[in-house]
Amino acid sequence: MLSLHSLCILLLMVPMCYLAEDDLTEPKKNPCANWMGGAPGYPGHNGLPGRDGKDGKDGEKGDRGELGIKGEKGEVGEHGPHGTEGPRGFPGAQGQTGEKAFLHRSAFSMGMVSKAPTPNVPIRFTKVFYNEYRHYDDTTGKFSCPIKGLYLFTYHITVYMKDVKIGLYKNDKPIMFTFDQFQTNNVDQASGSVLLHLDIGDEVWLQIYGEEFGGIYGDNLNDSSFSGVLLYPDKE
Repeated sequence: MLSLHSLCILLLMVPMCYLAEDDLTEPKKNPCANWMGGAPGYPGHNGLPGRDGKDGKDGEKGDRGELGIKGEKGEVGEHGPHGTEGPRGFPGAQGQTGEKAFLHRSAFSMGMVSKAPTPNVPIRFTKVFYNEYRHYDDTTGKFSCPIKGLYLFTYHITVYMKDVKIGLYKNDKPIMFTFDQFQTNNVDQASGSVLLHLDIGDEVWLQIYGEEFGGIYGDNLNDSSFSGVLLYPDKE
């Protein structure tokens, strides 16, 4: 049985519990629950995940902005490594044969058949050894240059009965002379050669220098000759 002292304490605490339940204006901790030791509650469950917004509609496209200021030119980058060699292509079609290169040619070689050519005028060499291009004119005794370039001229003279002094002329100016004295009862020989650069239209010839030096001889057995050939044409 409860003692009188315990009963009095219990009766005093019951109204305090009801006061706590009736006080709804301010949520206060129920002292009775603390005293009685209520049972623990169940844990709550996780809520559903929210929407990610993917189903939303796209907004309207905005206006295009103005072009910005052009930036400074950047530095040139380093050369990259060479790529791998590609496959070899198919052979192309064979082209047409081109025209042959034009060969600049000029040459002559002439002989003398007269026994006493006139001095101080061009000697006419009328016996043709070679004159395919007709650049030597046997009616004037002059070679007329058709192609600008370097030429070689040579002459071979049979000397008989008189001394010989023969000159090679270019455009009325003597370039060189050859002199040979006649030996009694003998036939002598004289020759000369020279390289000349000629322009188109330049003329070259041989002539006797003075009447007393006209001992040039030529016949079917002893020829006096004059020759010329283009060695190198000038590049255009």
